[in-house]
Amino acid sequence: MSHDWPAPPLSDSPVLPPDDERRRVLHEEIHARPPARIRLPALVVYVAVLNDGVSRAEELEHLRRLPGQQGLGPDDLERNFVRLRFGGGYTLKWERHTEFTRYSLVQPLPEGAGLGAREPVLQPHPLLPPGWLATIPGRTLCAVELAIDPQRLNDPVALLERARPWFGGRPVVASLLGQPSHSMVVTDFHLRPDGFERMLVLAPPTTSETRAGRITARLLELETYRMMALLGLPVAKTLAGPLAEGEAELARLTAEMQAKAASDQVLLDALVALAARIEHHIAGHGYRFSATRAYERIVQQRAAELRQQPIPGTQTISEFMQRRFAPAMATVASVEQRLAALSQRVARASALLRTRVDIAREEQNRQLLEKLTRGQTLQLRLQTTVEGLSIAAISYYVISLVLYGAKALKSAGVPLHPELTAGALMPLVLWAVWRTTRRIHAKLHDAP
Repeated sequence: MSHDWPAPPLSDSPVLPPDDERRRVLHEEIHARPPARIRLPALVVYVAVLNDGVSRAEELEHLRRLPGQQGLGPDDLERNFVRLRFGGGYTLKWERHTEFTRYSLVQPLPEGAGLGAREPVLQPHPLLPPGWLATIPGRTLCAVELAIDPQRLNDPVALLERARPWFGGRPVVASLLGQPSHSMVVTDFHLRPDGFERMLVLAPPTTSETRAGRITARLLELETYRMMALLGLPVAKTLAGPLAEGEAELARLTAEMQAKAASDQVLLDALVALAARIEHHIAGHGYRFSATRAYERIVQQRAAELRQQPIPGTQTISEFMQRRFAPAMATVASVEQRLAALSQRVARASALLRTRVDIAREEQNRQLLEKLTRGQTLQLRLQTTVEGLSIAAISYYVISLVLYGAKALKSAGVPLHPELTAGALMPLVLWAVWRTTRRIHAKLHDAP
């Protein structure tokens, strides 16, 4: 038993400036997750599980159940990839991705399970403890038993006929791989009672271990990423109903806006509520839609890398997949685009209505200001009138006091004429009262 670990980071070169701390990690990314070296004939048992809610510690504990792996530690899994080598040609590869984890067991092809066999028995797997596959942490998304059998490709049509019993006589699809052809793959895309689907790869006996590993990796990744991309389809179907309702509601609200059948504030509240529902859907499912686009691109890339050629009498794997996969992806893309378009249309309608509400509010404010201005003008006129009356009243009381004072002085023997004295002081009193009033008024206006 041995492990395949990534090479440890090297020290800085003595002839170069110091390395950026990210250089080694970025450089080694090109070597991450190398394909297995597979010696023909071989059987690859592959399981991909969704790892939502599954910790790395749980996966580590499960790997420790394998023979001789009790010493595995958290550091061994920190790079999200590890390949465990056992005796007898057995290897197991563990890969953790963002949304799923893959387990790939490579073992010798069982005796009598090659080309020409009729639905051969490929289980149990001698290396794995009883129940090990069933207790892998996570939920199964993809499970494949892929057999690689050494065969010459002189007559692909004859090989295809000999391969049909391997799938129990069910309809199959097949492709020659490479240009010129270096291998051939046959599958039926059928889930068996044990949960596995099967693929049969036929390659010349001279096929190198690295080429066999690359072929296997591309086929398994093609199926895995196809399933991951299709996770967006149920979401799109679920949103189809609410999306149609939202589009109909927006059409109704815009018609009411045009006809002014309801108050602007009521319409604006309805648009805000609709926008909130749409943004809730976008926030809840935006990641799934973007992930679907990314997985779809990987599917297209892996299909192109296989460089498939047709075999007379059957569809290629890509043709079979695309006739079903492409419409599903188009459905997801359509729902995503409709959701984004509806959000933009609601935003535009809300902006238009908000502009109308703002204009109406500004008109109300203008009318209110006009009323306030007229009120202030009247108040100023009234204030001026009151000030005039106040000056007259104050002057009257002051002159009355002067008159009483003069009468008192006359009674005391002072030679004064009270009425003449009061009349003579009247202009001075009026001026003094007016002046005092103006000063008080000026101080009140100058006060902050």
